[in-house]
Amino acid sequence: MAEKYNTREERRKQGQTQKKGQNIGPKKPTNMLKRIFLILVTIGIIGLVAGGAAMAYFISDAPKLDEKLLKDPVTSKILDENGKLLAEIGKENRDYVNYEDIPDLVEEAFLATEDSRFYEHHGVDFLRLGSAVIANVKNGFGSEGASTLTQQVIKRSYLTPDKTIKRKVQEMWLSIQLERKYTKEEIFEMYVNKIFFANRANGILTASQTYYGKDLNELKLNEAAMLVGLPQSPSRYDPYKYPERAKERRDIVLHLMNKHGYITETEMKNAQSIDITEGLQEIDKSQIDTTAYDAFIDLVIEEVGDMGDYNVFTDGLEIQTTIDKDAQEYVYNMLNSDEIINYPSKDLQAGVTLLDTETGEIKAVGGGRNTTVKRGWNYATDAKRSPGSTIKPILDYGPAVEYLNWSTYHQIKDEEYTYSNGTPLKNASGRHYGTVTTREALARSLNIPALKTLQAVGLDRARDFATDLGIPFDKEITESAALGGGKDVSTLELAGAYSSFGNNGIYNEPHSVKKIVLRDKTTIKNKTDSKPVMKDSTAFIVTDMLKSVMKEPYGTGRLANIPSLPVAGKTGSTNFTPEQRAKNNIPSSGVKDSWMAGYTTNYTVAVWAGYDNASGEQMEYLGESSQRIPKYIFKNLMEHMAQSKETKDFDQPDSVVKVGVIKGSNPAVKANEYTPSSKITYEYYVKGHEPTQVTTEYEKIDSPGISASYNQESNEINLSWSYPKGNGNTQFEVKMSVDGGAQSVLKKSKDTSLTIPNPTPGSKYTFSVVALVDNQQSDPASTSVKIPAEAEIPEDTEDEEIEDPAEGEDTEQETPAEGEEDKQDEDKNNNGENGNNGNNGNNGNNGNNGNNGNNDNNGNGNNDNNGNGNGNNTDDGNGNNGEDVEGGDDTTDPGTVEEEKPGETPDPDPNPDPDPNQDTE
Repeated sequence: MAEKYNTREERRKQGQTQKKGQNIGPKKPTNMLKRIFLILVTIGIIGLVAGGAAMAYFISDAPKLDEKLLKDPVTSKILDENGKLLAEIGKENRDYVNYEDIPDLVEEAFLATEDSRFYEHHGVDFLRLGSAVIANVKNGFGSEGASTLTQQVIKRSYLTPDKTIKRKVQEMWLSIQLERKYTKEEIFEMYVNKIFFANRANGILTASQTYYGKDLNELKLNEAAMLVGLPQSPSRYDPYKYPERAKERRDIVLHLMNKHGYITETEMKNAQSIDITEGLQEIDKSQIDTTAYDAFIDLVIEEVGDMGDYNVFTDGLEIQTTIDKDAQEYVYNMLNSDEIINYPSKDLQAGVTLLDTETGEIKAVGGGRNTTVKRGWNYATDAKRSPGSTIKPILDYGPAVEYLNWSTYHQIKDEEYTYSNGTPLKNASGRHYGTVTTREALARSLNIPALKTLQAVGLDRARDFATDLGIPFDKEITESAALGGGKDVSTLELAGAYSSFGNNGIYNEPHSVKKIVLRDKTTIKNKTDSKPVMKDSTAFIVTDMLKSVMKEPYGTGRLANIPSLPVAGKTGSTNFTPEQRAKNNIPSSGVKDSWMAGYTTNYTVAVWAGYDNASGEQMEYLGESSQRIPKYIFKNLMEHMAQSKETKDFDQPDSVVKVGVIKGSNPAVKANEYTPSSKITYEYYVKGHEPTQVTTEYEKIDSPGISASYNQESNEINLSWSYPKGNGNTQFEVKMSVDGGAQSVLKKSKDTSLTIPNPTPGSKYTFSVVALVDNQQSDPASTSVKIPAEAEIPEDTEDEEIEDPAEGEDTEQETPAEGEEDKQDEDKNNNGENGNNGNNGNNGNNGNNGNNGNNDNNGNGNNDNNGNGNGNNTDDGNGNNGEDVEGGDDTTDPGTVEEEKPGETPDPDPNPDPDPNQDTE
């Protein structure tokens, strides 16, 4: 029976109830799916339109195909630091090979490695592209490439190697156009003639002749595979420099050839078993080096390659470098002539690196002496030797200041000592100096304090500190590293590390390239490493200690010092083993390597000198004079560079405080205001770590009581003084000035009175007396006397009565005018009223006045400029130049690096398989 509703309202409510009931239960997804589908379609359409528009824009901006650029290399220009042309390179080392002359073996190796579907695609391999897209989504854009040989030809001819969407789109478009215009064989020919194989080899034929001295049809399987593996990263896989990397890459090529069916597994394994160096010939040395810039250009070529897939021989680059032409020419001349340095032998070699301390820019390099090849062995960058004691600021004292807050005064006991394993260690001099400061220990280059410092720091922290300065250790270091063992370095690396100390603790990676400009005018800046590696307090404190190496009488670097410049530096040398000395008749004074490294606020220089000493040949050594050559090179180069640029001193940072401490106090005690200057040494501390205890040993001493009067009858001044607390050791220094002139010393003795006869009428005489007690000096006591003008007796007036002084005139002592006592430095040699001798009775200057025997400018041999040699001159002519060069001990084990004339120290490394080529531990 149908329901009955009494009103419209009841029917409406009933209908609403039924509709609500119908919505109960699971919802149907149809409408939602439709919406999602429509959104995706819309996004897809928008994406296609936007992508198409972007691709159209990129394509419209792509360069046109140019056959000349496809086949011919373009010369690159190298510019100096001012943008002026330095050199043009390219074209000179390329032999072109036609497709029909390329053996199947070589072609198959390229196809298997670079583009296995080369003969199947039309310029772009979309199968490889899809795989690369997936990899790029997972790992980020640019993580995997899918370039075909065609695309690589385009990239190397027209485009930058940057992995951008724009470049990729243009590359794909131009590749398709290239496939339409040229055959596969022609494109393959372009590719193998265009690619770079390192060592100035451009193209596969040149590479075959460079590395193996063969034509392509003479190559063996393992040789072809090695060459084909090079273009991916020529510098990285250079078989001469990195044979292990080269072998790994060659074996990958052989594996791919087997994978794609070009060779059997047996052929692959046989070729992989061949030593990578087999068949390699020496690099061609027939090209004579005729310019001063070749050593620097070597660095530029390598660095451009490290910046990306760029080839200076083919890509038509404009390379802005950091070279200072004048500096480079000076270094070249200094190494390759005897105009500046006298070399004992043409075989003695040297390497030099000059950096800008603030930026890390390489301004000049000395690649060696008597060089005869372009791109040959570079003794500034390729030669790596044990650094000797030049490592001490880097591994020992720098970390001690950084991590332990050591000051320049920190005390270390230099005593009989051994490594932790019991191996004895000696200083180069063979003697001990007792308790010394870090400043003196570093300046003397003492080995025992250096080892103690490394032990205090810890091996791990020392290694990390050195690594941050661009000198990484490949393995754990041993205690012998404190003296230079365990790590060989180049002058370039050492200069980079030292420049960090001169640059307030900021390390800038040494570099020779500022930027490169591609043919399409794209500018690529060289992104070099720049980072703070130590606190500014560490940099300043180490620098101040290295100043002492150069300037203090006991410093080992005095021969390299430039008095007019604020310069810091360190010397170093390495030893022969006792067996090497005996076999080659090398004296105990002979060393293997000699180093000098240092810096100003403007420039950093590192120098090495030594001999190649090829295996199996008679070994040569550096004698006493030859060991000084790095110092002379350093000094001459620094002086030359300072001529054109003002050299400022190193700024003391707010994190460092200068403190006057009592000499020899341990722990350090601060001097008070009464401490004699002879008892004070001024040292630098990290703020917050300076000493707080103040000496109570010294108190203020009293000034003398002084009086002076003029005796008119005897025409003389009577000066006297008293000092009630005086003792038998008290002395008094008396000074006098006349009419406000310069002060001169009258007397220094234990006397307490002095008479000045025949004073000049009308003149005013001012005297000061200081007491000298136990190296302390009192404040001066002063008084003045005015001589009456009427005291002068004119000629022919003996019978005339001499008038008394005017009423109120004071003939006794008079208080000196303010500032008169401060004029003592003016006109010391004035020969006017004061006179120069004691015989002039009219001017009142007797033998004690004026320029007497006690004056600063006397001739008695006590003056700084006297003529008496004292044996402490920087170069005293006895062969050791003031350095600590006492004989060593040939009974110790090999390898310890010590300073100057080093004593030998045995190898403390417990490693049973030491590196036979290691100079030191």
